[in-house]
Amino acid sequence: MFMRQLLLLRHAKSSWDDPSVPDRERALSPRGHRAAAAMRQAMRRLGLAPDLVLVSPARRTRETLDALEPWDEAPLIEPMEVLYLAGAMRLLDIVRGVPETVRSVMVVGHNPGMHELAVLLDKKGVAASPTAIGHLRAGYPAGALAEFNVPGGWSRLDTGGGQLVRFLRPRDLQDDGSETAPER
Repeated sequence: MFMRQLLLLRHAKSSWDDPSVPDRERALSPRGHRAAAAMRQAMRRLGLAPDLVLVSPARRTRETLDALEPWDEAPLIEPMEVLYLAGAMRLLDIVRGVPETVRSVMVVGHNPGMHELAVLLDKKGVAASPTAIGHLRAGYPAGALAEFNVPGGWSRLDTGGGQLVRFLRPRDLQDDGSETAPER
């Protein structure tokens, strides 16, 4: 069976320095830029390279995506208005609409939808690592990335239809993208 890959990336930490800035226009904070750069390194080290990236039009999601560049092979990038603050079921519908020819897709979006979708997809709790599922269920911090294996086609993806491969949180990554020693 052909296995597809779904990457769910929550935007990195955004700045709240100026409360007059509209939510959609909030930029990444310095911490967010560092976290996104570390995630870029981790993705390269792990060989995570999507064919298609669906990204919310919010400034913080676009800046997070920009921090992942340059790609070895540039993915098709599709900004989608409907991703802005989308809930889990809307996100699932969007992923179901991905062309079946796409092997790997990354969604760059927002909480709480990203967290809710990730938990729904791995509802069976079958993960490559019990630590990964525990961290995922505990929360989806800014800049975190969940990787799922998706058997079958995108159009048939449903709750419990993904297998969590890994869940990377910025605090688990060093500046070079390598993972820190697990907490004991």
